[in-house]
Amino acid sequence: ATVARGASVPSVVVAADTGCTDAATLIPQRPPALNQLQAPSAWDVTRGAGVVVAVVDSGVDAANPHLSGVLAGGTDLVGDGVGSAGYADGYGHGTAIAGEIAAQTVDGSGVEGLAPDARILSVRVFAGTDDQAVAAGTGPSISRLAAGIRFAADAHAQVINVSLSTAVDDPALRDAVAYATAHGSLVVASAGNRDSSLAVEKDQQDGVRYPAGYPGVLGVAATGASGVVTDDSIHGAHVALSAPGQNVLTAANTGGDCVYASSAPATSFATAYVAAAAALVASAHPDETPAQWAYRLTASAIRPHPGTRDDQSGWGVVQPYEAMVLVPGAETAGPPNPFTSGPTPADDTATAGAVSVRANDDSQARQSAIAVAISVVGGSLLAAIAALSILFARRRRAAATTES
Repeated sequence: ATVARGASVPSVVVAADTGCTDAATLIPQRPPALNQLQAPSAWDVTRGAGVVVAVVDSGVDAANPHLSGVLAGGTDLVGDGVGSAGYADGYGHGTAIAGEIAAQTVDGSGVEGLAPDARILSVRVFAGTDDQAVAAGTGPSISRLAAGIRFAADAHAQVINVSLSTAVDDPALRDAVAYATAHGSLVVASAGNRDSSLAVEKDQQDGVRYPAGYPGVLGVAATGASGVVTDDSIHGAHVALSAPGQNVLTAANTGGDCVYASSAPATSFATAYVAAAAALVASAHPDETPAQWAYRLTASAIRPHPGTRDDQSGWGVVQPYEAMVLVPGAETAGPPNPFTSGPTPADDTATAGAVSVRANDDSQARQSAIAVAISVVGGSLLAAIAALSILFARRRRAAATTES
């Protein structure tokens, strides 16, 4: 499709590609990502109460029972007459994102969001990505995306989920992100997908995508069924974290459930899980800044070498429980530390920050970590083992800190 310069691209696998139907099907299994993302341990701390997450996307289907009582208002910037509050979603993408973040349990379904007590602000900025939507002017555009981010910031959303990306560094989009950051919002954005079959821009090359590449934004890559980031995600300096993005079980705009991204991981869905993790951190630490929330998430992520990030998975796979209980200090390995004025350890042998945890949490977290390790295959196994050793080392130091 030919579009005007500046169109943004949603990283999305549509329901038709995953076997979803128009029926309101309920799936009894729980989303596999919940255990990978430490949900049982995290929910002992908080379930996201008091936090609003803006979903800047295709709208949210308010009729889906998983989202009953979850929506906290919104707006429709598309102007096609479908829904003035952003409570309509003919495409299904925004509904899936909202479900990953804050879906409520429903009889007969195992679907639940990672931050189920958070609330969703629906900011509808596009109706679809096909040629018809683009021709009608209702496809993704940078101008509406920028306006949507500003709206979310003005509505006091602590976290803004943007499961869209563009290769264009647009001044309006850059300014919108800076505005949101200055107003206390943490923007979490897609790193972009390699597969351009659903993209408006046909750019499959690695390189920075936006808004993920702007200062203060957490750019997210997707791990596949193996538990590691694949070449399906765009790689680059804009990648800060990674999260599960394949076989994502969540709410659908049919009124039921759907498994998305079954054939390949998609960064849209990984982004939603990091946004949910950010909501948990913001709920646990309401007096901290977006930069401090982002630091907790990146410094505590699972990676082979504590002081090193890479362009594939950023600082590693997000671990929200570890992020919440992290005690930031001068010796915490990882990105620059906004909690301290001193330098951050950057060598591969650096020591991770002390973590205060209850003694009975270790068994559950160990099981979660082992589940992640089992899913890792091939050349990634050694990296996973190294990452797990880091995780358990943190817990041993934490136990010592608690007992002293």
